[in-house]
Amino acid sequence: MIAAQVFEPIAHESVVQAVVDKIETMIVEGVLKGGARLPSEREMAEAFRVSRPKLREALQILETRELVSVRHGDGTYIAELTGRAMSPAMLALYARHGEAFHDFLEYRREQEAFAARLAAQRATPADHERLGGIRAELQAAWEADDREAEQEADFRLHSAIVDASHNTTLIHMMASVFDLTRRGIFYNRDLLRSLDGTGRTLLDQHLEIIDAIEAGDPARSEKAARDHLDFVEQSVHRGRELQRRERRARMRLNSVE
Repeated sequence: MIAAQVFEPIAHESVVQAVVDKIETMIVEGVLKGGARLPSEREMAEAFRVSRPKLREALQILETRELVSVRHGDGTYIAELTGRAMSPAMLALYARHGEAFHDFLEYRREQEAFAARLAAQRATPADHERLGGIRAELQAAWEADDREAEQEADFRLHSAIVDASHNTTLIHMMASVFDLTRRGIFYNRDLLRSLDGTGRTLLDQHLEIIDAIEAGDPARSEKAARDHLDFVEQSVHRGRELQRRERRARMRLNSVE
């Protein structure tokens, strides 16, 4: 759930419109993302320093604009505004046709390299703090051999880099693309990890991207992002080829028994 601290006091002639404008701006800037649960009305009213009736009126306007969804008995959520990159039918089609994998990673490579370059130029102290926290999560998960935590930190890192680009179009578009990665449409992280045994290569690549952004080096950051996604593509192709060879070998083995 979004913390109430992200909301600031409102000082405006039209209190309701000021609240609406503030929340809309936070959605555009990617501070409030689709599916996020907002704080309670009491917490938000206190944070904005407005009355609860005024806040409720602002939320009603946002709901009319289909920017928030009020779930009675549960709370208020930011609407899923960007949607998924593809319909379920298209996702299934992609999953059946491996040649689409190259296009998917080609797109990711260009967008994430661009995001890393911008992040090196634009990242704020808060962005650096977030990246530093994810660095610690990545290292702790690797040392504990916690694959689920590694995967979650991996997703968080790629999202944090795009957020640190401070390009709102990139932030919203990549949220949809990352949805494909999170659901393992083209590959899963266990396949990549299995190829180097420990996942150390992936960890080192992630740390290099973070270090380059923190150093404020756009060229190094872009290269690190490209190198990482090149490795992902090469490793997945290699892994699939190994799987094909193993299937053929087992079929031959079974055929002679």
